[in-house]
Amino acid sequence: MSFTGRLWLLVVPVSASLLFDPAPLHAEEAGARIDLTRHPVGYLALLIFFIAYGFVAVEKAIQLRKSKPVMLAAGLIWALLGVVYAIHGQTAALEVAAKHVILDYGELMLFLIVAITYVNTMQERRIFAALRAKLVSLRLSYRQLFWLVGGLSFIFGPIIDNLTTALVMGAVVVAVGVGHYRFIVLGCIIIVVAANAGGVFSPFGDITSLMVWQKGKLQFLEFFHLFLPSLVNFLVPAALMHFSVPKGMPESVGETRKPKTGAAVVIWLFAATLTTAVSFKSFFNLPPALGMMLGLGYLQMYSYLLQRIERRRGDQDIAFDSFREMGRVEWDTLLFFFGIIFAVAGLGVAGYLALLSNYLYVGLGPTVANIAIGILGAAFDNIPLMFAVLTMNPDMSSGQWMLVTLSTGVGGSLVSIGTAAGVVLMGLVRNHYTFLNHLRWAWAIALGYVASILTHLWVNAALM
Repeated sequence: MSFTGRLWLLVVPVSASLLFDPAPLHAEEAGARIDLTRHPVGYLALLIFFIAYGFVAVEKAIQLRKSKPVMLAAGLIWALLGVVYAIHGQTAALEVAAKHVILDYGELMLFLIVAITYVNTMQERRIFAALRAKLVSLRLSYRQLFWLVGGLSFIFGPIIDNLTTALVMGAVVVAVGVGHYRFIVLGCIIIVVAANAGGVFSPFGDITSLMVWQKGKLQFLEFFHLFLPSLVNFLVPAALMHFSVPKGMPESVGETRKPKTGAAVVIWLFAATLTTAVSFKSFFNLPPALGMMLGLGYLQMYSYLLQRIERRRGDQDIAFDSFREMGRVEWDTLLFFFGIIFAVAGLGVAGYLALLSNYLYVGLGPTVANIAIGILGAAFDNIPLMFAVLTMNPDMSSGQWMLVTLSTGVGGSLVSIGTAAGVVLMGLVRNHYTFLNHLRWAWAIALGYVASILTHLWVNAALM
């Protein structure tokens, strides 16, 4: 018998046992989700997820772009769910779950496309090249620059969110540290740590913080109780990494790099776009992505205006093509988000996230559970875990809700794919900032995580 024939003899009975095994399939009422946590399909979904995650971890070694394994895993997980739900006549419930995930991903994708397009346009207008020349002219050492980009990331994180901060500051690090591998790697790591830490003490700084605020678990001003723990989370790993940053200075720039025409306007349009996104959410309760798309309209119209001026003056260096800048969006990053969000959501539909949350809060208590959630967020993505916690809605004090907001916000810094900021930088600085390079400093980031938790338990003890 051929190899293919022997393979089918193995696959067919195994597949049948997975799909029709009489293991528990619980549904309390028509349309309810089916519990697959003790069913072979659930176990297979977990296996598929961890195998895909393993491929992401060794992306650089095997030269396999990170989006490919997680997209495959997501599709397979939902296909398994689809077969089981079809057998039990509950496809409507699965459809609702899938559309909810599509909505979440769609908003994130639109937000990212606009933000990355603006960053690409600022790069095309030579803004980052000019900034590099300016910083080099200040004759700052690599170590001073390391603290400068880290500090700016911590400041910008709560204002323009940690994701956009990582995009902007990552481009600056690459521009300033061109040709120096170690500085770029360490600079990217501290950007992720600082941006995530800064994003915690503002409801606009991180998606998980926004979710807590939207659910009314914390009031706007209560987030500022997390400022000191967030600052500690940034300072501890930064101090430990300081001595590994090169001592020298960047090479001087041979020529003065001036921004192109309209560079300042693009910066102001970007600021206006972020303000629009925040305003849409704050005043109209509309998705921030809708405000970002309006901001893309700002850029499109300005591009048209410059093109008209260019044709009138005959100067080929005035205009830019906004669609060309959109074409340079890092699709590997966007598709990775698709894969990881849908894969984790599929495990949630199977019942694993609810099972995990119930075990933590009932079995271990809120303090230990909230600390553990942050660590788990680094491996399984903090957004679905925070969603699971909010769905469980445990009875907790404001101090405990602050704790879980802190832990999920900064816990994602432990690994590069634990947070949106890290994933975006992996795409932006692909050959330097990798999963393994970040993992080498996980011990220092973990010490910062512990220090920030202890700081919160100390300074906000009265709120616990």
